[in-house]
Amino acid sequence: MEYRKIKDEDNDGGGRDANDLESLRGKPLSAISNVAASAGERSKWKRKSMVTLALTVLTSSQAILIVWSKRAGKYEYSVTTANFLVETLKCALSLAALARIWSSEGVTEDNRLSTTLDEVIVYPIPAALYLVKNLLQYYIFAYVDAPGYQILKNLNIISTGVLYRIILKKKLSEIQWAAFILLCCGCTTAQLNSNSDHVLQTPFQGWVMAIVMALLSGFAGVYTEAIIKKRPSRNINVQNFWLYVFGMAFNAVAIVIQDFDAVMNKGFFHGYSLITVLMILNHALSGIAVSMVMKYADNIVKVYSTSVAMLLTAVVSVFLFGFHLSLAFFLGATVVSVSVYLQSAGKLQR
Repeated sequence: MEYRKIKDEDNDGGGRDANDLESLRGKPLSAISNVAASAGERSKWKRKSMVTLALTVLTSSQAILIVWSKRAGKYEYSVTTANFLVETLKCALSLAALARIWSSEGVTEDNRLSTTLDEVIVYPIPAALYLVKNLLQYYIFAYVDAPGYQILKNLNIISTGVLYRIILKKKLSEIQWAAFILLCCGCTTAQLNSNSDHVLQTPFQGWVMAIVMALLSGFAGVYTEAIIKKRPSRNINVQNFWLYVFGMAFNAVAIVIQDFDAVMNKGFFHGYSLITVLMILNHALSGIAVSMVMKYADNIVKVYSTSVAMLLTAVVSVFLFGFHLSLAFFLGATVVSVSVYLQSAGKLQR
């Protein structure tokens, strides 16, 4: 009986397949291609949704974890060793991705690690810029809180846009220039302080550090994009690998210069906690997520992630750090979100 039942089910399945083939047999190739395109769109949407969710969670938790890793207002661990481990982990993740590609597709000219000096010599510049920017992001929290950092972090959109115009000779639309002005207004509004003699919550040093970080991030991002697009067929994991290798080298130099005695006397992992480990994982995965956005998604994903991350960071900071969610901050965050959207819309309309 069981055998007959299974056989009948197989026959039914075969009949369904045959009926499906019959239904497609009389139809034009365009109908078949539409079915395939629909399946591809669903897969693309699912992948984009996963990347968006991952980037949103990672972006919103980045500043929170840095602040949370402090003890009595200080970092008990060495920030240079933390940065070194971030670059090491990103390098290992890139190698793991390449190993998977090699096992499925084989080693090709575009995914092999071996390269020429002319190709590799360009990576030290963005690696050095990211080193300084990543170190500054620890010290800026002496002057700003986590939600304020998420707001000021958007200043790199302005530096990126201006550097696009200067370095890559890309023309900016009027909407994008208007978005830059809105962004400045939004950042300033979010920092307004009505409970103090100071007009802004963030002191002058914090604004200087935020502007320097924005310039470094913008220049490094534009330079890295120019490298990637110089050889578009090159596997992005290979390009990331060489960038992270130089990042590891520069961070090792930073350890020797800044924290050599502390590392030798107290150990490489002195002061590390579970929060520190989570912060390192967050930074490493954020770098990979941005690469995935470049490959599988688009600017709208970055806009959505940035806007939601600002609000999530503010809400979580209310419970963890007693952050006061003022009307000025809410209005400023809204203006920043609109400006980020307009900047992306202006890019699409060019």
